[in-house]
Amino acid sequence: MDRRDFKNAFGTSGPVILPVIHVLDSEQAGRNIKTAIAGGCRGVFLINHDFEKERLVPIIKEMRAAFPDIWLGVNFLAVTGKYAFPILGQLQAEGCRVDGYWADDARMDERRAEEDQPEAEEIAAIRTSSGWDGLYIGGTAFKKQREVDPAHYGKSARIATRYMDVVVTSGVATGHAADVGKIDTFRAHCGETALGLASGITPDNAAQYKDAVDLFMVATGINFEGDFYNIDPERLTHLIDQTQR
Repeated sequence: MDRRDFKNAFGTSGPVILPVIHVLDSEQAGRNIKTAIAGGCRGVFLINHDFEKERLVPIIKEMRAAFPDIWLGVNFLAVTGKYAFPILGQLQAEGCRVDGYWADDARMDERRAEEDQPEAEEIAAIRTSSGWDGLYIGGTAFKKQREVDPAHYGKSARIATRYMDVVVTSGVATGHAADVGKIDTFRAHCGETALGLASGITPDNAAQYKDAVDLFMVATGINFEGDFYNIDPERLTHLIDQTQR
């Protein structure tokens, strides 16, 4: 997806900020969605960090019913689109709209030729057959996945633009800021495709990424100190102030 079109869809000229909510239950998810909305965010991601993906599905349905107009994305932890897209397609068929899916690993393989990506091709075919029509945000050279040689970051990014709407990368681990050089390489090789960043984004460092990155997916950087599960309204406001100037 063209980076300008992506930001225009969210009504912003700076990076789109989508808080990532590590879901515990419906009450906690709903409370944090309200905090995100009050802070000026147009959407959120829900992730099943502490339980299996099947338990997240009814919570997704509850949150869509409670917040019919919010942009709602999901991440099924440690699951690729091969397994996620059929679930999303079924939800859509049942009238439950999920606007975006974030895969930790979109299965790009920079060790193969750019035109020879069998896993990504299989996932793309499953996406099409599922009938789901939301945004695909795919992890590339992403934390906790197979390590990618920095010399191959550019190739990884180029491959990714062939298969997803938004390419997303990260630092080395949750809460660790991404190397600016890595992000600059991804930006150069993504061309005009939208680029997202997940992990290590804080109100204090976001400004150094805001020109290259179109989407900030952020959790610990806007949560209360030492709290993995709840958004701090003040930190969220500070992040928005630092990126929307």
